[in-house]
Amino acid sequence: MGMRIILASGSASRKSILESAGITPVLHPADVDEDAIIATLTTAGANPEDVVLALARAKATMVATEYPHDVVIGADSMLFLDGELQGKPHTETEAINRWHKQRGKTAQLITGHHIIAPSADYYAAATTTVRFAADITDTDIAAYAATGEPLPCAGAFTLEALGGWFIDRIEGDPSNVIGLSLPVVRRALYHFGYDVHDFWNRRKAE
Repeated sequence: MGMRIILASGSASRKSILESAGITPVLHPADVDEDAIIATLTTAGANPEDVVLALARAKATMVATEYPHDVVIGADSMLFLDGELQGKPHTETEAINRWHKQRGKTAQLITGHHIIAPSADYYAAATTTVRFAADITDTDIAAYAATGEPLPCAGAFTLEALGGWFIDRIEGDPSNVIGLSLPVVRRALYHFGYDVHDFWNRRKAE
């Protein structure tokens, strides 16, 4: 068996990004206390990138011990809006509140990546600017929240599904908004001395 990509996350979006890019990851969600990490770092005055990187590092390092011969990817995304970091809304009511606040505004979706290989590790935060629609109606906000789609998503939205209706513009890497920056993962693999195609599952038979 060749080297595998292990995704230390249960995110369907991150899994989908890798699968669309030719990689079938092994899913091993990390059970970390995200709220405690966020609270500790926020109290200490950490900048947004350091917060998401700490979350990604906690996930990757927890899982990597079980996969010493593979590449483990830890990632975490948060939305930076009006000077505050926002994670997942979790509830329908909170998703509605978030959308009322972010409607018509510009924010930054920040994803921290911590990637561990047998020989080394690599970490980087990626930022994409997101412009939320100003004309989204209250009824559409309520209907979107009621679908449940935004509840497990940083910033209470998706780009690749129903939430795409309400995003006017992005500036930067679209895969980062979905939850995993392919450019960051590519740079990590090159840093480790691998080629991206080494991990593809669509290579032609020899």
